[in-house]
Amino acid sequence: MHEDTKAAVEGRLARIAGQISGLQRMVAADRYCVEVLTQIAAVRAALHKVEEQILRDHVEHCVADAFASGSIADQRRKVEELVSTIGRMTR
Repeated sequence: MHEDTKAAVEGRLARIAGQISGLQRMVAADRYCVEVLTQIAAVRAALHKVEEQILRDHVEHCVADAFASGSIADQRRKVEELVSTIGRMTR
């Protein structure tokens, strides 16, 4: 992962960790279920953004490097890995 992406992802994950802590406090305080569910949806959306950011970095660098190398075997491996990863992400 490139350094700029890594720094951005670390920042987002720190905010998500804070959201998770907030969720724990909400449950402990017996907050209204709909409020908790709303915050869970916000965490899920934030994680999705992190996932997109990492995937974009992977395609822009790792997959692009495989294609730039000219190696058909490397290209096929990266495409298969990418398809498999996207498949797991969409379950």
